[in-house]
Amino acid sequence: MSIKVLFVSLGCDKNRVDSEYMVGKLAEHQFVITDDEAEADVIVINTCCFIQDAKEESIQTILEMAALRTAGSCMALIVCGCLAERYREEIFAEIPEVDAVLGTNSTEHILLAVEKVLTGKKYEAFEPLTRSEKHLSPRSISTGGHFAHLKIAEGCDKHCTYCIIPAIRGPYRSVPMEDLIAEAKSLAEQGVKELILVAQETTLYGVDLYGKKSLHLLLHELNQIPGIYWIRLMYCYPEEIYDELIEAIRDNEKVCHYIDMPIQHINTSILKRMGRRTNRETLEERISAIRTAIPDIALRTTLICGFPGETLEQHEELMEFINETEFDRLGAFAYSAEENTPAAEYPDQIDEEQKEEWQAEVMELQEEVILDKNEDMIGYELDIIIEGKIADEDVYVGRSYRDAPDIDGYVFVHTDEELLTGDFARVKITGAYEYDLIGELI
Repeated sequence: MSIKVLFVSLGCDKNRVDSEYMVGKLAEHQFVITDDEAEADVIVINTCCFIQDAKEESIQTILEMAALRTAGSCMALIVCGCLAERYREEIFAEIPEVDAVLGTNSTEHILLAVEKVLTGKKYEAFEPLTRSEKHLSPRSISTGGHFAHLKIAEGCDKHCTYCIIPAIRGPYRSVPMEDLIAEAKSLAEQGVKELILVAQETTLYGVDLYGKKSLHLLLHELNQIPGIYWIRLMYCYPEEIYDELIEAIRDNEKVCHYIDMPIQHINTSILKRMGRRTNRETLEERISAIRTAIPDIALRTTLICGFPGETLEQHEELMEFINETEFDRLGAFAYSAEENTPAAEYPDQIDEEQKEEWQAEVMELQEEVILDKNEDMIGYELDIIIEGKIADEDVYVGRSYRDAPDIDGYVFVHTDEELLTGDFARVKITGAYEYDLIGELI
């Protein structure tokens, strides 16, 4: 009998990569991967607990799948990832339906975990967070095949006061460049056309291995790989964006003129309380340097609203900065007090209603900013990658270099020509919404 395994991957793109490695390992050993929970013999949940909402989603998902385990419709339940790393003892103690728990640095154990639980045994694995995993099995891409994430490092050394990541992912550990190049070539051979570089922080790539920032060198090597058309950078700490990196983005034709650089706030006092290693002057200088060198750059950022001690004046300073800077893409989140982080112990917490009000104001302002910027795009020509087609309509959905999958906008194209997912098309922009564009084929 073929054993069927269902994977539920929650949280960030780094988690998705971990899940793809685990799926690939099981598929290599003749397990059948299913997306139907009703037919799954084993259910694996790769959890997230970065903020309270993510933690609650992970717990709720575990409880829902535990009900299937109790009902006997599946034989075993495995929990892995960030929540498992953080609450290893509580999961086993409070949810007896869970058969195995794997920490964030223990995905290599998935095959052994499945084999153990199928014999009725409990299993757990928590490798030290200082080691680097070595994945020997091919990944099973879950993004449709035309784009894939390339995780270039694990862990983080920043220790921002609001963030639990260093405790559950460990210190910063770069993946050797030769391993990344080999993986990228393998992905290209599988039909991947867009590589999205991810890590807790991409800008420090190579410091631990090579003694210096080496992301620009990695970009140059990836740019040479046949079959790869776009290379996109995510999670660049703004103060760590260095001149050689800016030049590499400008000069390597496959590297998208796009940078995701979470700044979190602009007020220097708030940044200091956050444990961020920057200030307003440095942030403004880096943004100016990027835009001067690459005029058509698409800048994405994320912000935290209602950090402990934030005043109305500091919130208004942030709003003024957003209006003046005109980020091309922006997400804002209400501050989430995470246990065992310094910021959660600060005495001057902001009430939830105020945090949500400030977050809503930021997003309303950004809608105005991005609508103006999108309207300015009318008349421009862009290359887009096709993501799919709207059912029963001659309308295709695509993304430009300005849009990362799942978080940014789309370009909608009306045509009776047949286009396939993963195709590139040249379009002229004819209309604009708050977050999306309308185009016609050229």
